[in-house]
This record gives sequence, structure tokens and C-alpha cells, in this order.
Amino acid sequence: MTAQTDIAVHRPGPRAWLALIRAETKSVVRDTAGLLIPIGLPLLILVMNGLGASTEELPGLDGLTALDVYVIPIVIAIVVATIGVVNMPSFLAYYRRTGVLRRLAVTPAHPAMVLAAQVVTSIVQTTVGIVLALTVAMLAFGANPPRNPGMALGVVVLAALAMYAVGVFIAAIAPTGNAAVAIGLVLFFGMGATGGMFGPVVNLPDVVARVGEVLPFGAVTAAVGDAWAGQTPEPLHLISLVAAIVLSGLGAARFFRWE
Repeated sequence: MTAQTDIAVHRPGPRAWLALIRAETKSVVRDTAGLLIPIGLPLLILVMNGLGASTEELPGLDGLTALDVYVIPIVIAIVVATIGVVNMPSFLAYYRRTGVLRRLAVTPAHPAMVLAAQVVTSIVQTTVGIVLALTVAMLAFGANPPRNPGMALGVVVLAALAMYAVGVFIAAIAPTGNAAVAIGLVLFFGMGATGGMFGPVVNLPDVVARVGEVLPFGAVTAAVGDAWAGQTPEPLHLISLVAAIVLSGLGAARFFRWE
């Protein structure tokens, strides 16, 4: 009769999770360009638009100005897009290329922990970038807070999830870190150009404007603008963000490779 020996399986505890999150945070802080762009670029766009934006109240919006309902949503969209679509996939692709994910796969620390740590780190970056931009907007340009803060916060959370999902999909299909950055930048500027980052959407050809409206960047700016004005965002924009989460998530699950 053969004696059976039970081998205890040790799962990573809270200390392991915290250690991995600290390691991811240090990696992000050391990446100076990746840290400054999501914070510096939105501030630059905010200041340029804030200096030129009219302080005249928009009709029917209870004292809100163009800065509140047009510029601030674009700034928020830039923060979440640069972090989710550009930064996150470059880190994950680099980890794959250097074998970090493969080595983690043979330890109790499942590689999925890296994704969770990246999301936590990205949430912290997003929060810092948005809070800093709103502080400058209110103190320097007299911006107004959202008329419906709960709705605005919910839309921003949905927007961040959509951009993070797109970023994980890019990481899934990009063979290298440089390729991930290239794909992310092309997608970021493409979505931004059709979503109002370089000028009013009404100046774009109608077909381009309609396409940009359903892409994540355009959907974010429109939905955040509606929430800032105290209005319920249009279902099309919310559905577009949910679709980005679902489709990108399914694509990432299908194509993501740990090695």
C-alpha cells in the first residue's frame, strides 16, 4: 500500500499583493516619460484651452461654461487614455519580452497578479492626474464642479475600465514593448482626433464625427460632458464604453500570451 502525502499549496497573501503593487509603482515612477505624459499633457491642453476658452455662461446650463462641459471632459479623456492605451500595454509587453511573466508562471504568484497590480497602479495614476487637472482648472480658471458628481464619477470609472481593457488587448497582440507603444499612440491619436482632442467635433466631416462618437475617446468626452452638465449621458455613449470593455476583454483573453 502506497502512502500518500498531501502537499500544501501556498497562495500569495496580502503581503505578496502589496509587494507586487509596490514593485509596479516603483517601475512606473522610474519611467519618467510614462509618468509625466499622463499628467503633463492634460495640464498643457487644459492651460492652452483655459486661456482661450470663453468665460461666458452657456445658455440653459445653470452657469456652466465651455471650459466645464467641453475642455474638462477632453482633459479627463486624455488622462485615462494615455495611462490605459499607451502606458499599460507597454509595461505588459515588456514584461513578456523579458520573461518576467514566464518566470512568475512557475511561482505561487500567478501572472494574473501582474495585471491586477498594473490596474491598481493605473488607478492611482489616473486619480492623481484627474485631481491635479481639476484643481488647476478650478483655481486658475474658475471651473465649476459637476452638477451631478455621482454621475460624473460613475462615467469616469466606466471610461477608465474601457481604456484599460483596450490597453490589455493591445498588450495581448503586440509582440514587443516598442510595438505596444506604437499601436497605443496610433490608437490614442486616432481616437483623440475624431473625439474632439484637436478641435470641436462639429468641424469634422459628419461620417468621421459619427465614428469618433462611438470610439472610446469620443464616448468618454461626450458622456463626461453630459454628466458635468447634470444631464444623463446618451445611451449610445455608455453602450460604446461597455462594448469596448467586453470586446477588448474577450480579445485579450483570446490572444494574450504569457511567453
